Amino acid sequence: MDSLRAMRVFARVVDEGSFAGAARALDLAPAVVTRLVAELEEHLGARLMNRTTRRTALTEVGENYLERVRRILADVDEAEALAQASVAEPRGPVRLLMPPAVAVHQLAKHLPRFHAKYPLVSIEIVASGAVETVDDSFDLTVMALRKPLDGNFIARRLARSEVVTVAAPEYLDKRGRPKHPRELADHDVLIPPLSELQRGVTFYRGRFDEDGGGGGETFHAMPKRGVLSTLNTDTNYAAALAGLGVAGLPSFVIEDALMEHALERVLPAWRLHSATLWVGMPTRQHVPARTRVMMDFLIQIFGGEDRDPWLAAAGCETDPGCEMAAALAAAAATEAEPEDA
Repeated sequence: MDSLRAMRVFARVVDEGSFAGAARALDLAPAVVTRLVAELEEHLGARLMNRTTRRTALTEVGENYLERVRRILADVDEAEALAQASVAEPRGPVRLLMPPAVAVHQLAKHLPRFHAKYPLVSIEIVASGAVETVDDSFDLTVMALRKPLDGNFIARRLARSEVVTVAAPEYLDKRGRPKHPRELADHDVLIPPLSELQRGVTFYRGRFDEDGGGGGETFHAMPKRGVLSTLNTDTNYAAALAGLGVAGLPSFVIEDALMEHALERVLPAWRLHSATLWVGMPTRQHVPARTRVMMDFLIQIFGGEDRDPWLAAAGCETDPGCEMAAALAAAAATEAEPEDA
């Protein structure tokens, strides 16, 4: 029995939550995955998993064994990375964990450039929900956090993203462009369910940090029930593009729509809150070249600074002077429209 291969398969079954999922991830036949885990259990003389038709669950022995298996696999990966350090061209798979919106609206469009530069590196992305800390079963974890980092891992800043209000120009042409957050009471809004907004919503204006310093201005509102209420970012984004109302969305989601004038910044001097994007990895002595170049690539495309590159690219970082810029841009767009025949 190839013990190392069996350990990798066992760990992947745990990560994927099923034998079928592990088979797909490893490009193996399901029967091969089942056989390797069964051979491992027979070799150890202990059951590692309890299996039913719907799910698998680790036994107590399996949980203890998995912890040691992960250490062994990490040591093997580090040994391989050390041996391959002199290889000029990175190669092999890189596993990434990240929020869905980051994968869809940012990373995906940059991947052709990465692939052209590192054609022997393959990328596996898991983007199933919010990510709050580094996961040791992935090479790199991308997090969008409003709170300070906490944990035993290596992390680098990617960028800061502000959540701002936007709407389709067609909607604003019909309903008007609010000048102050209080005027949103007269607009259709796309918000999370009210149960998530028990304390209301705070808007920040000027040089104001959310810890209370900076001397800026705040406005606190208790929103009415939205015309759409959902926690799904892409649903709010799609509805805003369709002209349903005013939505609060992260800048990394709306960058392209702002640049293409499919969405327009509402209340450009105000923001709702900010989150910092980080890329992290488990603490390791030797990092594979493929992981290192991916981390460097992420820092390069996002900037690695404590600023919002997406609003900057769209030409309107949050600033009181942005209101005038937005007004001038809207006037210019109106003048550029052809007259009706």
